[in-house]
Amino acid sequence: MLFQIYDATAGWQLFGWLLVFVGLVGLNEFARRTKFGGIACFIVIPLALTVYFIAIYVCAALGMGWALHNDTYVHMNSWFHYAKLYAATIGCVGFMALKYKWGKLGKAQWFKAFPFVIVAINILIAVASDFESAIKSGNIAGGWWKSSEGVWLYGGWWNILNGLAGIFNILCMTGWWGIYSSKKKQDMLWPDMTWMFILAYDVWNFQYTYLNLPTHSSYCVLALLLAPTFANALWNKGGWIQNRANTLAIWCMFAQVVPMFQDGSVFSTVSSVYNGAGIGVATGTSMPTSADPHMQGLISILSIGINVFVFIYIMLRAKRKGINPYKKEIFVGTKDYEEAMSRAE
Repeated sequence: MLFQIYDATAGWQLFGWLLVFVGLVGLNEFARRTKFGGIACFIVIPLALTVYFIAIYVCAALGMGWALHNDTYVHMNSWFHYAKLYAATIGCVGFMALKYKWGKLGKAQWFKAFPFVIVAINILIAVASDFESAIKSGNIAGGWWKSSEGVWLYGGWWNILNGLAGIFNILCMTGWWGIYSSKKKQDMLWPDMTWMFILAYDVWNFQYTYLNLPTHSSYCVLALLLAPTFANALWNKGGWIQNRANTLAIWCMFAQVVPMFQDGSVFSTVSSVYNGAGIGVATGTSMPTSADPHMQGLISILSIGINVFVFIYIMLRAKRKGINPYKKEIFVGTKDYEEAMSRAE
């Protein structure tokens, strides 16, 4: 099994997944459909949380017990979590500026490249984390290391391979300037981001979370990745990247403030693969982690294989059309692209 869902807590774990999935889908709809929802979720709440985070660290530096024992301070102190939270939130605000055409910035042609830039930054944050795990493992063939949050990770060459897959995933984003506002002003659309990119991204991100966020991965993979893909497939065609940014920012805020939901409650589900190779289970943390390097390696090979395949397909299609795939939209005429464009103003 990829995740430890069994015994007496299985029902709670599945219920927890349902709560997260439905919550993310619902809050994404609240945030995307009105200016009030978007401003509340991605400007007002993040500003309030920033004050809260600063207060925690200032008080912890002063030795105050409430801060030193605060769940956010103890369980969510990695650079990655803060980088991901603020990068995703900045993306959400930028996407709102584009879809509502706020000021000169929202109307500027050059700013249409912002979605590519912010998504690339978010991917590179994860790529850096993957490479960090490979380096700190101390052994390219595999080794345990303990994160600043007390979680054991089993890093190795699979992290490097998946990090490279992330770089290819950046190169699979095409039609940088093909950004549109929907007719109802509810969505920022990127029609050239079709199912091929979404598949490549989801497989890469699945492996990233599986390798590096073992105590969060069942929610990050089975709920967080599925929520934007679900919405894009059924009613929000072309809005996948906006869905993804919205749900990612919302989840990061929740996880940062209530980490024990996934780290130490009946809803906790650690990633796991049965280890028949004798690699063992790392303990010494509230959430033990088991690892099977054969499965880790297999998924990383799948991740980079799919991303390289999509990249090659894009290059061949661009060559056949005689266009630059980053300056021009190359999926014109495909079902996904045309369905998304039918929603554009």
